[in-house]
Amino acid sequence: MTSGAGNFGHSKDHNYGMAPTARRAAFINVLAGDRRANPCHIDPTIRREPGHGSWVSPLAAAQAGTAVTGVVDMPRLAGNALAPVRHFVRATTTPAKLRLLLIGLISLCLVWGGIAAWIVSVRASAANAVVNSSETLSFDAQQTYRALSDADANAANAFLVGGLQPIDGPRRYRADIAKAAAHLESATAAAGHSAAAADLARLTAGLPVYTGEMQTARADQRLGLPVGAAYLREASKLMRDTLLPAARNVSAVADAQLAAASGQATGLPLLLVLLAAAVIVCTVLYGAQLWLFKHAHRVFNPGLAVAFVAGLVSLLWLAIALTVARTDLQQAHDQGSAPVMALARAETAALQARADESLTLIDAAGNVPPDIFQTDFLAVQRRLGPGPGTLLATAVAAARGSPGAAATRSAATRAIAWYTAHGRVRFLDDNGRHTEAIQLATAPGPGHSSTLFGSLDGSLTSAIAADQPAFRASAVAGRDAFTALEVGVIVLSLIMAAGCGYGLTRRLAEYR
Repeated sequence: MTSGAGNFGHSKDHNYGMAPTARRAAFINVLAGDRRANPCHIDPTIRREPGHGSWVSPLAAAQAGTAVTGVVDMPRLAGNALAPVRHFVRATTTPAKLRLLLIGLISLCLVWGGIAAWIVSVRASAANAVVNSSETLSFDAQQTYRALSDADANAANAFLVGGLQPIDGPRRYRADIAKAAAHLESATAAAGHSAAAADLARLTAGLPVYTGEMQTARADQRLGLPVGAAYLREASKLMRDTLLPAARNVSAVADAQLAAASGQATGLPLLLVLLAAAVIVCTVLYGAQLWLFKHAHRVFNPGLAVAFVAGLVSLLWLAIALTVARTDLQQAHDQGSAPVMALARAETAALQARADESLTLIDAAGNVPPDIFQTDFLAVQRRLGPGPGTLLATAVAAARGSPGAAATRSAATRAIAWYTAHGRVRFLDDNGRHTEAIQLATAPGPGHSSTLFGSLDGSLTSAIAADQPAFRASAVAGRDAFTALEVGVIVLSLIMAAGCGYGLTRRLAEYR
């Protein structure tokens, strides 16, 4: 074995031909030789050849004809590539800090504008839905429900009175059917493919069947046939078992959609987050102005001043518009839709009880208690109230402070008077005075059931008529508060970004 660097050059056969002890001795000798020149130094060119466990220097490898493959330190190379980025972020010089501030402020302004515009768009769309779709569907559903209930009550009452009335029913009955059909068509257009579509289709198919059975009942009555009462009961059963439940479901879906849209348009957490973000953006812009004053000794930077003013304008505009919209939409709910919903439920219950009163007198078994329609009347009476937890009590509480509050309180008082008159009707009928009972139930007069029910129904109708316009006026005002706000926020954010770019690039130009 030769001495010097050539000791480390070897071929594959020579490497494996050496005994381990010889290889170790050769390596120690070389190290000893290197230490004689520099005792603390190991030649950095010496490396272990991969796969063999032997040490080789480039010179020895070249002499022995062994290929030497360069190994690149990838982590160190990647670190060298990221060095400019780290240097830029650390920004030790004033120009570097200005460039970093420029990019940060422009990005902040643009991101702020995008987020603010998106939030405003969501709330504006919800407010528009409250006015144009949810409220329309809710109103049409309520009016359909009310018109069908009123038609059933008036048809029964007209059948009880008798006489040569038109075969398609008395005037008020016909008006109710026409009103129900019109609102049903409008509700179908507003509902689209929502959850109410199936119930609206059921109403559309069932209404002609109901009117056909009612016409048959009246035709048989004019001919003096007793089967007319059976057709009337069948028509009323169709109304109560199919049409009114479907109308009630449509109203419930519409009310849920209206409440969801109103909640999305008036949600407080998102409003506070948006305003807090606007305050943060304005604070950052103001802080950048102070930083420039400290480092560049400039009292006023026009670009940053314009950006700060634009940010302040957007903050004030958002705060005013969103607060006004939230106030108006909450007022639309509290003094409009909420009392109208409660009043509509109370009115349809009262109309159902009125139909029960007439059907009890029409039914041949009406003077043999218990009667199915009288039993239903008593159940509806307990649900209608007034009294704790009843529909009228709920309506009075919901209407407090609304335009229809007085009429709602009057309805609660008149319901009690009507129940008293109904008790007299039942007393007369149960004691064989059927004609007098019909007269008390149908003829107008002081203390008569028909007159007192008319007062109750009139109060409920007046309350609804007073609260419905109040709801729409407040809802429209809340929707209009979002006018041009989305576009305004985007434009202001672009002005903020342009102001930051202009102001900071002018400072950077001074260092060139």
